[in-house]
Amino acid sequence: MRGNRVWRVVLGLNKTVIEDVDIAEPAGGYGDSVVVVRVHPTRSAKSRCGVCQRKCRGYDQGEGSRRWRSLDLGTIQVFVEAEAPRVRCRDHGVVVAAVPWAKHDAGHTLAFDATVAWLATKCSKTAAMTLMRVAWRTVGAIVDRTWSEIEAMHDRFANVRRIGIDEISYKRHHKYLTVVVDHDTGNLLWAAEGKSKKVLTKFFEELGEERCNQITHVSADGAQWISQVVAKQCPDAVRCADPFHVVAWATDALDEVRRGAWNDARAAAKKEPKLPRGRPATDAPPRPATERAKAIKGCRYALWKNPDNLNDQQQTKLAWVAKTDQRLYRAYLLKEGLRTVFRLPYVQAVIALARWISWARRCRIPAFVELQQKITRHKASILAAIEHGLSNGRIESMNTKIRLITRIGFGFKSPAALIALAMLSLGGHQPALPGRM
Repeated sequence: MRGNRVWRVVLGLNKTVIEDVDIAEPAGGYGDSVVVVRVHPTRSAKSRCGVCQRKCRGYDQGEGSRRWRSLDLGTIQVFVEAEAPRVRCRDHGVVVAAVPWAKHDAGHTLAFDATVAWLATKCSKTAAMTLMRVAWRTVGAIVDRTWSEIEAMHDRFANVRRIGIDEISYKRHHKYLTVVVDHDTGNLLWAAEGKSKKVLTKFFEELGEERCNQITHVSADGAQWISQVVAKQCPDAVRCADPFHVVAWATDALDEVRRGAWNDARAAAKKEPKLPRGRPATDAPPRPATERAKAIKGCRYALWKNPDNLNDQQQTKLAWVAKTDQRLYRAYLLKEGLRTVFRLPYVQAVIALARWISWARRCRIPAFVELQQKITRHKASILAAIEHGLSNGRIESMNTKIRLITRIGFGFKSPAALIALAMLSLGGHQPALPGRM
């Protein structure tokens, strides 16, 4: 009797009676021997539906005994063996009776499932399947089963007020996920394959009309497909443009101006006389257009970076641009002026943004004239982001973590597997190792 109690504790078996423990040959007769623990449920755990756990009348003895894989003991595999009778449930029909040590339709014990799910969130699938001696598909099936159970136990959409929406490329050839994050908890709320109005509408349909009306703030980049869906589903929510993306628009416009100046210098360099072969470089005639093209190409990061982060060499390059190319330097000042708007208090930012739009409209630089039109269209959401201090910083961090999951897992053949693992890892209810709090 004392030995049976030890085995129950070691294997984590509840409401279970141990009949026998033996060492047996593995299935097929190949490999090392395994430990087989013969058990049956206690009276209170017998004759229950495997789906809903309701007490039911017996139907038949099923297909005989079956085995469930349990956690290894040292280097030897352990299996729990028991009869698998069937019961008749009034809701689910004839199903295999529930067992207290495993989930319905699972071939592993609860402790085994929990361990594999925890490993999947901490290391690659390859490491998890090697350590636990299971197939790749088994790891994915356990992750799906664990997340489904967690989702059934918790309402992930409860008390959602402020959300961030973005898309992430998880695979080459334009494979995207649409991702929604809760700003208040930092948890991943929802993810789905693709990026379109139809995909994002599915999230709001799952959220429900009542909870859509409870959303107060939505942050996103300037994508029209996001703005249109949010305006339709959450008309009263404050829409906030992500400051990072807005400044990135200005950086792209600046780089367009820089490339134009570089191309002009390259065109001028082609008209300069070439150095004859065999002539020493010291005797070569000056080639100012060629040197200018090289200098403009090398000042890319000096123009991109924050002025406070420039090193001495980059500061020298920026001073050269200010001295030799007033148009490119004016584009740089416009970019920095827009960045400064997001550092100001709301009242000052309103005035500063209006002045910036007026300046960009009159700057005679096509890239920034076009940019100010875009800024004007998104002016309300830009000012809302400054007023409420909301950005897509959380969701960009979430995207980085999803990319890390993809990298650690050495890629995923299906988006469903990636989404299940991302929700399990980042949804706020990570699995715990058995026996730990």
